[in-house]
Amino acid sequence: MMKDQVAVIGVGCTKFGDRYERSFEELICDAAFEAYADAGIEPDEIEAAYLGTYLPGPGGGKAAVSLADALRLYDRPITRVENYCATGTDAFRNGCLAVAAGAHDVVLVLGAEKLKDRGGRGIPRLGHPLLARGNTAPGLFALAANRYMHTFGLGRETLAKVAVKNHRNGARNEKAHLRMEVSEEQVLKAPIIAWPFGLLDCCPTTDGAAAAIICRADLAKRFRRPPVLVKGAGLAVATGRPYFDPTFDYLGFRSTQAAARQAYAAAGITARDLDFAEVHDCFTWTEISNIEDLGFCKKGEGGKLVEEGRTALEGDIPVNPSGGLKSFGHPIGASGVRMIYECVTQLRGEAGSRQVKDPELGLAHNVGGPGAVSCVIVLGRS
Repeated sequence: MMKDQVAVIGVGCTKFGDRYERSFEELICDAAFEAYADAGIEPDEIEAAYLGTYLPGPGGGKAAVSLADALRLYDRPITRVENYCATGTDAFRNGCLAVAAGAHDVVLVLGAEKLKDRGGRGIPRLGHPLLARGNTAPGLFALAANRYMHTFGLGRETLAKVAVKNHRNGARNEKAHLRMEVSEEQVLKAPIIAWPFGLLDCCPTTDGAAAAIICRADLAKRFRRPPVLVKGAGLAVATGRPYFDPTFDYLGFRSTQAAARQAYAAAGITARDLDFAEVHDCFTWTEISNIEDLGFCKKGEGGKLVEEGRTALEGDIPVNPSGGLKSFGHPIGASGVRMIYECVTQLRGEAGSRQVKDPELGLAHNVGGPGAVSCVIVLGRS
């Protein structure tokens, strides 16, 4: 249990997008030094670091060494974390556990990824030989989306509304990758990638980095910014081969359901207590399924929440006020820490035109694999 034992005292985030002009190390530095300035902290006060990155880093996977060299964080522990698309939030969770356990007082958590230089090269394969060739993220998630839409009568028009909402939020976010609004008609007429997903149902391939500095909650007042407290965290791993599991119903992901239960129990809350959520929307349908798995509504009712505008910025449970992966972008290892950045920004009341009204509790959620692993973090104002 770590409720209220760990505080976020500083955050930083690069501009997400096609960052060909910045190296992996430069993106790390950009995010870290923004977080240092935000917290009012000197680099030599950092006692340990956790780096979330999915793909093999420079030097064939030696990403922790890259971080040490880039930030001159020598002679202290640096741990690389990789856990599919939940890499960033799991890196944050690991850092929080270290602080709560008393191993360190002040920890830097970073998530970073350079995807645009690689194209599709270097992405680790799923474990089953039948998935070694030809599988794609859109194709695998589309299988579940089609089953869900058939079962509950969901139409592509509702998926399009998710894209419209998230692009509207992202257009207000100066650090987002895709800063443009789209219409429902544009989404529905976009080229099909894997039915039912068109191009505008899919998140972009992105470069970027994000950082968070955490410390013992009783030390937080030493630093310059109002602290945001970590209320709870959950991590769950299900099968990495859900499509070969005879009990998998294609209607949601058990890893998200389990991680949410853990996080809510640790925080002593229910989903109804949350004021907003940053949810893993790698595809438009994924947001709908995830808000059900997170307990915002019953299974099959996520589309209704979207249709009624309840997940919009002015709704009763705003989902992805940042623009989500759909608009902000998805540099895999960075996305979860970027969600922490957004949650902290919202809870401080510093999100500008995308600000949620008077939030007390926010949630960050990742799922990857697809559906194999999920991490949920609950944050709150002190």
